[in-house]
Amino acid sequence: MADGGWYDESDHRDAVRRAERAARSGWALIAGAAGVLGCALIAVAVACVAAVIACLYVVMAMDHGGS
Repeated sequence: MADGGWYDESDHRDAVRRAERAARSGWALIAGAAGVLGCALIAVAVACVAAVIACLYVVMAMDHGGS
């Protein structure tokens, strides 16, 4: 070999860095999506509880008004 067996790993290191960067950004995207879905789930739960309370209020008001 003309280069005396020298193996240049710079391409390999660059590929590893790009892969690590892609993995980090992928995990960040997954975490962000999970956070948004979690907030949406909490909002739906709060809306359901508010609807149940409103229905109970209407039923109690109708029952109390008829007496």
